[in-house]
Amino acid sequence: MRQARLLSTDGPVSGRYEDGVVYAEDGAYEVGTDGRLLPPATPSALYCVGRNYAETLEQMEYERPEEPDFFIKPPASLCGHGESIPYPDFTSELTYAGELAAVIDERCRNVAQDDVPDIVRGYTIMNDLDALDQQGRTARKAFDGSGPLGPWLETDLDPRAIDMHTDIAGERRQEATTELMLFDPYEVVSYLSRRFTLEAGDVIAFGSPANPGLVHPGDDVAITYEGIGTLRNTVVDPTAR
Repeated sequence: MRQARLLSTDGPVSGRYEDGVVYAEDGAYEVGTDGRLLPPATPSALYCVGRNYAETLEQMEYERPEEPDFFIKPPASLCGHGESIPYPDFTSELTYAGELAAVIDERCRNVAQDDVPDIVRGYTIMNDLDALDQQGRTARKAFDGSGPLGPWLETDLDPRAIDMHTDIAGERRQEATTELMLFDPYEVVSYLSRRFTLEAGDVIAFGSPANPGLVHPGDDVAITYEGIGTLRNTVVDPTAR
């Protein structure tokens, strides 16, 4: 089942998503007519794993990690499906990265790998934007709008062997399968739960396949994961904020 959040004239609503309509408790809301899609979660933090595909390590000349390598984005980094991404005025090297992401369903800690499906609400897509010419991961990756998330949440999905692709301005840039992850989603969630108390709504992203690359104002970014759908945003000049 797909779950979505929508910003209506009366505020955010959430419910089952089907064929462009969000079915909430108080009625049906048509996306585009009654409001726009919001990020499908309201996290206290976004935990993002890097260096999780061997081909990416080779491309970026990174060393292979012995355990999941992660960083954190704040809630202010969120951006919904269909929203414009203002190109930050502090960088000239903005890059995309199409990633699978899980949303936690309940407060938890020390979760065994076999129990991870029980505490995950569902899966969605994140674009891990990176201002590559900034110093340090926080400056590079934790700015406003650096984490487009959506379009909705798929609650019935095994994340360990699904295909993905990323198209930039209509050109195929990434194509891979989650089978190629060095640490699969269940390993990553379990690992992070031993270090942090995960809260309901928290987001965990599992890293990007090979060929993350530059985007420019005017570029349409479309990231597709099998069984979920397509997260789509357009990069715009910062004056268009």
